[in-house]
Amino acid sequence: MSEARTYVVLLGVPGAGKGTQAKLLEQSTGLPQVSTGDIFRYNLKNQTELGKLAKSYMDKGDLVPDDVTIRMVEDRLQQPDCARGAIMDGFP
Repeated sequence: MSEARTYVVLLGVPGAGKGTQAKLLEQSTGLPQVSTGDIFRYNLKNQTELGKLAKSYMDKGDLVPDDVTIRMVEDRLQQPDCARGAIMDGFP
């Protein structure tokens, strides 16, 4: 039987301190902070398939569709450091 995963989702208006609280929770729980901003930067910098797809929308001034963002987040949550769960910052 696999170990249960814990996911913490932080919601709030911009500037409310979600990122600050996520870092504190990361330190106290050992769960990684998963930020959509960081995920986008990683995919764009490394020119992944999803990064290229996101860039095609961004270059036109369009919002990246939810399904692309969700796929990026799903890929991130499959990484070994998220095996016990994650602290979600900026998603959903």
